[in-house]
Amino acid sequence: MSKFEGRIAVITGGAKGIGESIVRKFYDEGAKIAIIDVDAAGAQQLALELDPSGNKVIGLGCNIVNRPEVKAAFEAIAAKFGTVDILVNNAGITRDAIFHKMTEKQWDDVIAVNGKGLFNCTQEAWMIMKAQKYGKICNLSSTNASGEAGQANYAFTKAGIIAVTKSLAKEGGRHNINVNCVRPGVIDTEMMRAVPENVLEDLVNKTAFKRMGTPSEVADTVAYLCSEEASWVTGEELLVAGGFMYR
Repeated sequence: MSKFEGRIAVITGGAKGIGESIVRKFYDEGAKIAIIDVDAAGAQQLALELDPSGNKVIGLGCNIVNRPEVKAAFEAIAAKFGTVDILVNNAGITRDAIFHKMTEKQWDDVIAVNGKGLFNCTQEAWMIMKAQKYGKICNLSSTNASGEAGQANYAFTKAGIIAVTKSLAKEGGRHNINVNCVRPGVIDTEMMRAVPENVLEDLVNKTAFKRMGTPSEVADTVAYLCSEEASWVTGEELLVAGGFMYR
């Protein structure tokens, strides 16, 4: 039997990058999936590619900062699949700038998506999971939660995600809800490829393997944390960073 046979998973930011790899991994393991992404066309295209019938995978356009849109998306998911068993909070953005040059909008945009967006989606899923006494939540943080020049806004949110993961794990246990997070490092995504070449080379050299990780390597770890194999794991932050050496 597949790892997620009979389970309903919601994956935010699932249209591309790490999110897309998580969607593909969960689909291969038997889950029914709702892809939530601000890129509605991308979410729907991926859903159609995986499941032309629309019986197992749906793509929903949704700005996760907007609570009414999130509520409508979860209502549509419940109407289609009946429940939500798994939530992967993958959606996130960067708006990098050295701190003295960072604009208020750059700060607010990152806080909104990475912070409030996670809150909106998690609270909607939480109420369903709490009622059914079952749930798995996996949040995507980052190695840069420990701080990085030019990413004060991003690091602030990613450190906060670790803290909220541990807080919700303490609340969720009595409801049979596991809450964990992964901290990807240098992963071969479109976002990482946009980093200046000399900076990227330096980051790669700080890994034990001297290479970038792949989105599928992150997806494998997320799948483990959302499976029954990790039933006794909660409140954990798991580095998926190839032995990234902090400087």
